[in-house]
Amino acid sequence: MSQMRKDVFTGRWVIMGGTDTVSPTDFQFRPFTRGDGFCPFCESNESSTPPEVFAIRRPGSLPNGLGWQVRVVPNNQPRLRIESDLGRRGEGFHDLMNGIGAHEIIAETPRHDRSLHELEVEEIAEVVRAYIARIVDLERDTRMRYVLIFKNHGEEAGAHTISHSISQLMALPVTPRTIKSKLMVARDYYAQKERCLYCDVLEQELESGRRLIAENQDFAAFAPFASRFPFEMRVIPKFHGSAFSQITSTQGRNLAQILRNVLQKLDLTLGRPPYSLSLQDRPFLRPRKGYWETIEADFHWHLELLPQVFRITGFEWASGFFYNPVPPEIVARCLTPRSEG
Repeated sequence: MSQMRKDVFTGRWVIMGGTDTVSPTDFQFRPFTRGDGFCPFCESNESSTPPEVFAIRRPGSLPNGLGWQVRVVPNNQPRLRIESDLGRRGEGFHDLMNGIGAHEIIAETPRHDRSLHELEVEEIAEVVRAYIARIVDLERDTRMRYVLIFKNHGEEAGAHTISHSISQLMALPVTPRTIKSKLMVARDYYAQKERCLYCDVLEQELESGRRLIAENQDFAAFAPFASRFPFEMRVIPKFHGSAFSQITSTQGRNLAQILRNVLQKLDLTLGRPPYSLSLQDRPFLRPRKGYWETIEADFHWHLELLPQVFRITGFEWASGFFYNPVPPEIVARCLTPRSEG
């Protein structure tokens, strides 16, 4: 029998299917394929992109030339632009502002024949280091309140024209509504119990192990209790931290290790599925009236991994409910064979 499960982080309800078995053939999606045409993000094609704003390079290599490991460039078709001012204004009952922000591409490797999970742990750790460097730099821009980092892998996840392994970054002058919802729930929980909601849920997941997929010294990955999609995963630090940019180099390497682990599990189990990966971070702590004082204690940054193997229908769009045919306990069982413990 199906169940209705409530997501404690957002208050969202999910209808969960009652199946106790799952097979890769249950899902229909277009497996990831790598294009072999011209790619502006491959090494030696640096002149085909805007000038880099950040890069991790071999000693002695020059900007916008060969010798990079991770390279960050502005998107040449940005949704938001860094130039000009916000221009906040009203139009009758409506509020609007100029499309100010930053939209950047993070080329995760100079090699076109490697996806993120096929890189070495040390290479993925360099990608994490690039994320942190860009967040720290953009926080200096007082117009910006939030940096969203996300990755679309595969055409059905939104990577329609780019098969090179990249992430994207968007700096925004407002905090996204989905993040605000999580912030408010976390704040209310902390106000009531003086504990972090995410820490409490993580402790329960580690203790029960029913939805646990992977863990190491600093991080755990599990299928959320009220998963919206089949094989949805959350990667969360075992240490409390509200800001991703404050992790140490050792923690960054352990994040790279568990991210590689879960992406490889997903790839081997489902067969190169498309997915979206996003960083759920706190907003910049801009001093302003009414801003809550407990955010560093009540919020806990994390990563969300959403395989695109099940279509959203009119029901989801109309109701705000999600229907997930595969319970997270089954997902954890599929991704963590008994031989792994």
